[in-house]
Amino acid sequence: MIQMVLVTVLTAATPLIIAALGELVTERAGVLNLGVEGMMVCGAALGFAVAVETGSTLLGALAGAGAGLGLAAVFGLLTVGLAANQVASGLALTILGLGLSGLVGAGYVGQKREPAPHLHVPGLSEIPGVGRLLFGQDAFVYAGLGLAVGVSWFLWRTRAGLILRAVGDDHVATHALGLPVRGVRFLAVLFGGACAGLAGSYLSLAYTPFWAPAMTAGRGWIALALVVFASWRPGRVVAGAALFGGATVLQLHAQAASIGLPGQLLSALPYVATILALVLLSLGRRQGGSSAPAALGRDFTPHR
Repeated sequence: MIQMVLVTVLTAATPLIIAALGELVTERAGVLNLGVEGMMVCGAALGFAVAVETGSTLLGALAGAGAGLGLAAVFGLLTVGLAANQVASGLALTILGLGLSGLVGAGYVGQKREPAPHLHVPGLSEIPGVGRLLFGQDAFVYAGLGLAVGVSWFLWRTRAGLILRAVGDDHVATHALGLPVRGVRFLAVLFGGACAGLAGSYLSLAYTPFWAPAMTAGRGWIALALVVFASWRPGRVVAGAALFGGATVLQLHAQAASIGLPGQLLSALPYVATILALVLLSLGRRQGGSSAPAALGRDFTPHR
């Protein structure tokens, strides 16, 4: 029973891990992208459509990542290239993504397909307690956990990661040193978009293998909150995503048990838990200041 609950929590946390890690890299470069929800839902729609037409989960996942990448490129051209307002551009991107997803997925509503295959290692997958948790997941889950390790290594153990963090903390000083501020930011935005699109494709290809309009159900906004909750640290993103996944599983079990509370209230439980966690975290930091990148959300124009 415990193993089953842990497996369910991990699968619920996976799209948040992937999307939040992409947004973390974007924000570490000093760009605030509020379009994660739009990129996720567009990735879910295009990923499912391509998977149905080709019969390949891999191609569907790549198409989902490509959808997020394309929308991120538009956002990057506006905010990094033209110094447009990042908040307004991100919100517009979410609206655009929701509209495009409805258009792309119009012919696939209600269709189902086989979920992404799960790993099975004879002998290891049957280990009591941890077998299915460690050796019985689909490729998206392992990709999310591997991405957390990779992003952490990149940011804190490589020269490129140091440059990216420097750009996010002081773009004027890094530009004075001759570093390509715009190039770094644009690449970070593209990476974040690809991660958001991949997270969306996970929802329609593995988590619930069908397409429905707005099936992301606010997960893009939760991913944005997780970055703050995690203090822009990859390891803490995984912990925060597990917290949200646990709240999701809890409300599902509570509804199944018919405990007498309204279903709408139980469905709101994961989001309430995230808000409370952010409030408590903010209260704990009042004396220590913010750990956000210093240049987050600030436009950069070389001539200034």
